[in-house]
Amino acid sequence: MTNRLQGLIFDVDGTLANTERDGHRVAFNRAFEEAGLDWHWSVEFYGELLTISGGKERLKYFLRQYSPEFKPEGNLADFIAHLHQLKTKHYLNLLRSGTIQLRPGTKRLIKEARQAGINLAIATTSSLPNVIALLEKYLDLDWFEVIAAGDIVAAKKPAPDIYRYVIQKLKLPANNILVLEDSDNGLEAAIAAGLKTIVTVNNYTADQNFSQAALVVSDLGEPEQPCRIIQGDFSAGYLNIANLSSIINGG
Repeated sequence: MTNRLQGLIFDVDGTLANTERDGHRVAFNRAFEEAGLDWHWSVEFYGELLTISGGKERLKYFLRQYSPEFKPEGNLADFIAHLHQLKTKHYLNLLRSGTIQLRPGTKRLIKEARQAGINLAIATTSSLPNVIALLEKYLDLDWFEVIAAGDIVAAKKPAPDIYRYVIQKLKLPANNILVLEDSDNGLEAAIAAGLKTIVTVNNYTADQNFSQAALVVSDLGEPEQPCRIIQGDFSAGYLNIANLSSIINGG
């Protein structure tokens, strides 16, 4: 018995758009400057911090590992929440300016999925305002049945909680859903939730271990801009609903 493709779940940062290096990292640095802090996260250093999912969690890790002597005025949790709010403000400004763009093939595939009656969902550790702003700028909020973002579950990727939450909300069997991710944390979370996963790598994740992925590609590809196949048996130059349906059945 074959599995019919009924749902696609997208991660956001690094998957829908290249948001990390020139989006979130820059926004963090601008937040630090606005808060009067002399911290600066370089491109290389931010790649290390990306092993920690979630912006507030990343800040906590940075303070614990690299600035243990730092003592904010007042409560640490309040300080981190305020700094993260500043960062979100700067990120949204970058997004509205057009600095952050969708990755190749993203909009095309999402539109094809809608036309084919495939249920669409978001599963990300990024905060909800960031996700909404990206979708409103380049796509459409109404296209997605479920938008699971930020702190909607307690344990973030690589824990499978957010994917289990989306599966429950979609009310679809896990074997009828494909996930699109960009990182080993995201892949681990999806696999643990019983979801077959395609990985689209970026500069920060290209060297990570994706041995459990159904397919690893450079991006989703376009008819005039083929993707590069990194891992998996795939002869097409871009991902579409036909070959996604074949992947979900192991072809």
